[in-house]
Amino acid sequence: MKGSSDRSGSVERAVSDGERTGQRTCDECEAPLQMVEGETVCSECGLVVDVDEIDRGPEWRQFDTAETNRRTGAPRDRARHDRGLSTRIGYGPHADASGPRARQLVRMRRLHNRARFSSKTERNKAYGFTEIRRIVAAMSLSTSVREQACSLFESAQSEGLLSGRSIEGFAAGSVYAVCRVQSVARTIEEVVGVAHADREELLVAYDALNQHLGLPVGPISPLEYLPRYASELELEADVEMRAREYATTFVESNQLGGKNPSGVAASCLYMAAYDLGVDVTQTAAADVADVSRMTIRSRITELKPLRSAVHD
Repeated sequence: MKGSSDRSGSVERAVSDGERTGQRTCDECEAPLQMVEGETVCSECGLVVDVDEIDRGPEWRQFDTAETNRRTGAPRDRARHDRGLSTRIGYGPHADASGPRARQLVRMRRLHNRARFSSKTERNKAYGFTEIRRIVAAMSLSTSVREQACSLFESAQSEGLLSGRSIEGFAAGSVYAVCRVQSVARTIEEVVGVAHADREELLVAYDALNQHLGLPVGPISPLEYLPRYASELELEADVEMRAREYATTFVESNQLGGKNPSGVAASCLYMAAYDLGVDVTQTAAADVADVSRMTIRSRITELKPLRSAVHD
C-alpha cells in the first residue's frame, strides 16, 4: 500500500509538473514530446502519441481579385454551356424504386431539364457543345482542341453566324477550324465521317468562321500527315524518314500550291517504300489518305524528278 501510494504521488507530481511547465509528457516513460512532420512523438521511446494532419501553414494567395478563395465544387468546364456549374438529377439505384418516390423523381427531372435553359440561344449552345465533345472524342483529339472549338462556336453564335445555318455544321466546322489553327493533321473527310453534318454544311460553316472571325489558318504541310499515315500503313522509321525528305523537297520546290497535302504525304510514303523495297500498293496509299489512285499517280509523276535530290 505504501509503495502504491508513493507511485501515485510521483505520477501526480509528474503530471502537475507537466501542467505547470505547459509541456506534454509521454504516457509510457514521461519523457517530453516533440512534433515531427505532423506527429507528436516521444523523444525517448519513440511512441506516437497524436497525429495532426491539418496544414497550419500560411494561406495560399489569390492575385485575381474577381475570384474568391472557395475550395468547394467541381472545376469549371469550358466545354459546357454553363461551365459545369448547374446541378443535374442523375440516374441511380434510387431511380429504380417504384411508387410515389419514383414518380416524383421523374417529374423533378423533367421540370429540371426544362428549366436548365433560359433561352433558345442557350439551348442551341448546349446542343452545339455536346456535338463538339462527341466529335472530339470520336477523333481522339486533345482537350485544348475541344475547349477552343467550343469557344469558337460561342463566338460564332454571338456574331449571329448561326442564323439560317446548321448547328451540326458549325460544330464540325469549329473542330476542323481549330485543327487547322493548331496544325493538327485532320482532313475534312475525317471530320465529316464522325459528324452529324455533311461536307457542304461543314464548308459553309468553315467559310463563315474564316471570313467573319479572321482565323489565323494557313496551308497544312504534308509533313504533318506522315507519322499517322506511316503508322496506319505499318511502315518502318526509315521509310518515314525517306518520305519526309521527299515531302520537304516537294514543299521547297514550290510545287504544293493547289494540291491536297494529304495526297502528297501518301505519295511520298509510296515513293519512299518503293525506293527501300517495301511492298506498298497505290491503292493502300490512296485509301489511307482518302484520295483517288489517280491523285497518287499524279503526285508520283511530280516526285520522280526530285529523286536525285533526295538520294543525294
